[in-house]
Amino acid sequence: MTTAAESVARIPVFVDVDTGVDDAMALAYLLASDDAQIVGIASTGGNVPMEQVCVNNLGLLELCGAPDIPVSAGAPQPLVIPLRTAEDTHGPSGLGYAELPATERRLTDHDAAAAWVQAAHDHPGELVALACGPLTNLALALRLEPALPRLLRRLVIMGGAFGYKGNTTPVSEWNIAVDPEAAAEVFNSWGAAWGLDTPSHLPIVLGLNLTERVAMSPTGLARLAAAAGSPTVTMSVLDSRGTRSDAANPLIRVLEDAMRFYFEFHYDQGEGYLAHVHDPLAAAVALDPALVRTAAATVDVELTGTLTRGMTVADWTGIWGRVPNALIGVDVDPAVFFERFTDRVGRYARELS
Repeated sequence: MTTAAESVARIPVFVDVDTGVDDAMALAYLLASDDAQIVGIASTGGNVPMEQVCVNNLGLLELCGAPDIPVSAGAPQPLVIPLRTAEDTHGPSGLGYAELPATERRLTDHDAAAAWVQAAHDHPGELVALACGPLTNLALALRLEPALPRLLRRLVIMGGAFGYKGNTTPVSEWNIAVDPEAAAEVFNSWGAAWGLDTPSHLPIVLGLNLTERVAMSPTGLARLAAAAGSPTVTMSVLDSRGTRSDAANPLIRVLEDAMRFYFEFHYDQGEGYLAHVHDPLAAAVALDPALVRTAAATVDVELTGTLTRGMTVADWTGIWGRVPNALIGVDVDPAVFFERFTDRVGRYARELS
């Protein structure tokens, strides 16, 4: 007998992440979504080194009892510059205070760039791709297969800051700043792939100007735990640093232990006891672009500026005389996103227990 969930058309999704607290939440959202089928995960260095990202991705799949989803190791370093990581933001392992189970799952024999290309060829015109970390792997994949943009149904990138402050330098966002050369290649390659043709679709780019409007609070996290049937004590800024979750549900426990570190980081930055959940929003938009309002622009990345290297520059009005190569997210209703996130991940966590 076919269940209602099984009858839903499942979108093939390829994910490139530098897991990371909010990356883990994005993966949980996709695993929880009946309309998505993750067909591959590429690991990229960023929040933590690439090798630790692989460990996190495999461990999260083990925690969730997920199918044998291919996980591929990416480039250990950016295209030109040394890798920088963000353990101060995400914790030594990338997942705050959380601990993932050991696993016998193994990486693929091919690297992440090859995984991008293989997934696109396996699902031509159907594959939805989500890039939530530095764009090194995607840039290398475009070198292998310049026609990759034509093979994708949709690409969503979490990266950049448009008319908004940076979070790595005064003007640059983390994912772009870690490998600005890769980001520049990706945006430039998109237009080149279409030649003289008008692109049939443009990558959706969610920058800090949008994602920092979507902040998880302790109350929101408590709602998620309740939706999972595993109510917990709502976190507070008055709690001792590193207090561990008492949730009975294993997924909720990991998410709470990860998010507590993230809350503490944001608090120390003067932003309040909350956390911007950039990547879960991007995951939700990958499945349903109608969650955000976008505007077309031509995006390039500053590579030589003394003060502005890594800045995403958007031409909204055609001053450069170049065709648009991105749809930039400009508006979102956080309440709609959080309702969907809580419903999906809460239900999924409840089923796991």
